[in-house]
Amino acid sequence: MLIRIRSKDGNFRHELDPDADASVLLQKNQILENASNIDQDTVTISNQPRGGETKLSSLKGRTLKKLGLKHGDLIFVQYKEKSSGSSAAPPSSSKTTPSTVPDAAHRPWELVQEDPVDIYWRSRDGKIPRQRDPQFCKHGPKGMCDYCMPLEPYDAAYHSEHRIKHLSYHAYLQKVTPKSSVAAQFIPPLNPLDYRVKTPCPTGNHPSWPLGICTSCQPSAITLQSQPFRMVDHLEIASTDVIDRFLQAWRRTGMQRFGWMIGRYEPYDKVPMGVKAVVEAIHEPPQEGELDGLTLGLPWEDEPRIRNLASQCSTPMTIVGYIFTDLDPREEDRTKNVYKRHPGSFLMSSLEAIFAATMQSRNPMFSKSSSSGKFSSRLVTAILTGTEDGAIDVSAYQVSEQATAMVEADMIEASVDPGIVRVKEEDRSANAARYVPDVFFSYKNEYGLEVKKSAKPAFPVEYLMVNVTHGFPQNPVPSFQSTQFLIENRPGLEDQTVERVLSQLSSLGAPDIPDSRHRKPGEAQKVFELAKFLSDWHLVAFLDTTQLLPPDDMKVFMKVATSPTLMSDPSQLDPLFATDGWQTLMTFTREHAPQQVSRSVMDEDIPQDILDQIAAEQAAAEESRPASGIASTATSGAATPGIKTCPHCTFENDATRTDCEVCGLPL
Repeated sequence: MLIRIRSKDGNFRHELDPDADASVLLQKNQILENASNIDQDTVTISNQPRGGETKLSSLKGRTLKKLGLKHGDLIFVQYKEKSSGSSAAPPSSSKTTPSTVPDAAHRPWELVQEDPVDIYWRSRDGKIPRQRDPQFCKHGPKGMCDYCMPLEPYDAAYHSEHRIKHLSYHAYLQKVTPKSSVAAQFIPPLNPLDYRVKTPCPTGNHPSWPLGICTSCQPSAITLQSQPFRMVDHLEIASTDVIDRFLQAWRRTGMQRFGWMIGRYEPYDKVPMGVKAVVEAIHEPPQEGELDGLTLGLPWEDEPRIRNLASQCSTPMTIVGYIFTDLDPREEDRTKNVYKRHPGSFLMSSLEAIFAATMQSRNPMFSKSSSSGKFSSRLVTAILTGTEDGAIDVSAYQVSEQATAMVEADMIEASVDPGIVRVKEEDRSANAARYVPDVFFSYKNEYGLEVKKSAKPAFPVEYLMVNVTHGFPQNPVPSFQSTQFLIENRPGLEDQTVERVLSQLSSLGAPDIPDSRHRKPGEAQKVFELAKFLSDWHLVAFLDTTQLLPPDDMKVFMKVATSPTLMSDPSQLDPLFATDGWQTLMTFTREHAPQQVSRSVMDEDIPQDILDQIAAEQAAAEESRPASGIASTATSGAATPGIKTCPHCTFENDATRTDCEVCGLPL
């Protein structure tokens, strides 16, 4: 049974055996561990804050059940301390004393390191300011009344007026956290949902599930309902180039693609105490694309390396979600896509919702407001699909905490109908040992009445979804300036090689570019092109696998590549140029550069008049070329009309382009 203990050291919860001796309370209340000079003979317990105290030492030999304690009872513990003597050891600040070890074990939320956006919102009250109402406010400009005082961030009227469906996570925290909570008596207001059978049973009166079950260890009935809050309020793609580059694989092959979104979390000012996920890059793991789906290998072996690399950006990043395509061109017009996801069909399939719940369960959010130190997840699901007019747009979702708990308990499965989730049958076999409690969901019938219905055998997937808005910034300032480098895990379509990197660095003249102290006037354009080329997530992620640059130099590379002032301040490249890894890379670049053949050797057998004629023809061709640099489609020889081959990476571009679609270098 669950017994709550309150003392001046804090509040504690413990699962105890009803037949255990009362002396167990002396070990479970953590007093002995937290106060080394306690007088054990003065420890008293009571069922009320003041009065009725009984010495705990006098209750030895009596069980908790005989004392009348029941599941959920609250016990108040008091004690006195011994007088400190001269022989007491002085406190040490350099070592962790044994007393802090059990305290940390029972208070995991105190050891949690939260995301910077959570630290930001915890330092603010989040109140919504209001201007003085000229009609109702009768006070002066410095006064305040009920008509102009700030609103709480969870104010229902404000959310309804501004059509905000969900509370933000921190607004929800403000709502559920008692205002009188202080550090010494703080009890985390959030308890993660768990629909699994408790094993072993807290009572200890029967064998563990599946051999036995009782009301103390079985989960309660579940009523599905719309989650009132959301962990992420908005998904922001730092640049449209990020999405366009991701879509190129589908445009060339017709196969669906999947990618992990790399970015960070920031405050979102459109929602009280809101949080947005900002996506700076999309990293594509190994996968097998198909016309109507894809196969993905999990767990992702490269995830630790990618997370570590992302954390080394000038502003640390992480995996904020994942994105995949679900695109199907129309038969009558292949330039437009089928509008398959809408309220009349489905927005998120049951299979996708279960996958999202699995991913969110594997990526929990650390929170000081949760009894376990973890709560829900901020991982966002983004889907690229066709719109009503046949274009392509992003849809963003999360699944509720109920969805995650049901997947963890192995209670639900996908259905043939994408908009329906099936509830699994109970299984008492030793291999599965699945217990499924009663599951209900409510809806309004044709008469407008609220009706509760059993969710077995199936229920709509909408009960598990949480909508997330999305968009692009009006004035993009992406951390990565380029998206042109070849993308990983696109075999046969884009193959990343060291030779390709060395060739591009050579074309940019990287070995000849000195640091800012030794640069000559007129080299600004070369430095600008090199800086843009280096500021590419896919380039840095690839170089990290080549071991050409040691780990410390890769940290410098990542900070330089994501520096906010990289494109405006050429000196930002200096720390990278000073590393041994860069010098080694430049040595390989010089060795890889094509050897220049001298004119005397190449032209020694060609008469001078022929050379002059060739030069005149070349000059005439240059004069006839359009000023914009767009190549004429009426080319001679074996060149393909409308195609312009990149001299750097040999990729065939459309003739209207002035730079290569793959490597980004001038054509």
